[in-house]
Amino acid sequence: MARKNKILVPEARNGLDALKAKVAHARSPEEAKFEAAQEVGVPLKKGYNGQLTSEQAGKVGGRLGGSMVRELVKMAQENLTKRQ
Repeated sequence: MARKNKILVPEARNGLDALKAKVAHARSPEEAKFEAAQEVGVPLKKGYNGQLTSEQAGKVGGRLGGSMVRELVKMAQENLTKRQ
């Protein structure tokens, strides 16, 4: 699948993919979205998913994105605590 989002630091792609897999408890970033979809009851399948509503797609993306942000904040807090 082609990626439409653009990262400010392209070298960070591998790290972000690893974080996505970690927060979704998946083996790979590609599996992460399918596991998140299953958790929220969205019928996501490989390939074209044009039948999904915006709400369904948002549930999957929101689940992953929200978890990634929480984990990044947690990592930053731990990093700040170590510096003090």
